[in-house]
Amino acid sequence: MGDCYSGMETEKLNPLTQNIDLCSVQEIVTMINREDAKVADAVKEAIPQISEAVERIYKALKGGGHLLYMGAGTSGRLGVLDASECMPTFGVEKDLVQGCIAGGDVALRFPIEGCEDDAELGKKQIEIFEIGEKDVVVGISASGRAPFVIGAMERAREVGAQTVAVVNNPESKIKEYVDVCIEAVTGPEVISGSTRMKAGTAQKMILNMLSTATMIKLGKVYGNLMVDLKASNKKLEDRAERIFCKATGKSREVANRYLKDSGMNSKVAILMCLSDLNRKEAEDMLEQSDGFLRVALGKTKEV
Repeated sequence: MGDCYSGMETEKLNPLTQNIDLCSVQEIVTMINREDAKVADAVKEAIPQISEAVERIYKALKGGGHLLYMGAGTSGRLGVLDASECMPTFGVEKDLVQGCIAGGDVALRFPIEGCEDDAELGKKQIEIFEIGEKDVVVGISASGRAPFVIGAMERAREVGAQTVAVVNNPESKIKEYVDVCIEAVTGPEVISGSTRMKAGTAQKMILNMLSTATMIKLGKVYGNLMVDLKASNKKLEDRAERIFCKATGKSREVANRYLKDSGMNSKVAILMCLSDLNRKEAEDMLEQSDGFLRVALGKTKEV
């Protein structure tokens, strides 16, 4: 077992940081920053696979499917984080994008030993989340060998779901169980084996791409404005007003009025303002346009 892991890129000793324990604070953080600078290039190499994964996820969600992230430890926490941000940012239903971490929610704060090594537990999660042929499951594992994640991928395939892996080692074991394997090979960590560092950073970047690109393709933005956000607190209410102002060129006072009239729906409010439609008409027009504000605005000009 030891030999399996010792040969992995993420487990190797980094020759550039072997004397880090003798360094000053500024030298330490400079080393970390220098290594972190390599992450974006590693992710760039995986863009073709990331793009393929987005296409699959987008088509699945558009067809009524769901997206589930599966991971253990740092990888699981990052999956849960990305999933939890989709609802307030893009206004999606809470079950559209979900995250599952080995050990359950307690593992978000504390390490739960042994769960990562339980393939059967991974398989069980696929059943708990009621994954089926319309869905996509993304397994996240720096090593690409976590039994919990591999078990989940194996079961997901059995039920007909599409499978994607996000890993940080080339030709990892999980590759046998997925349709798309995204390999961001970030190399040896600053602290040997500490995959919460470069590997985790690469995973975060990739998950950002998967969810954000998918939501853009689903019509959740107008230009680069998050017009489907849920204004669930004061900060987001303020952001909704600013988004309205940027999209329409109108004042805060006008924004406040239209947002209230639209039920705090930025997309509906903007369409009402720019087209003179009432709330019901704007909602119907957006539905006819698959939720794309730009398309809905174009249709109002045709009428």
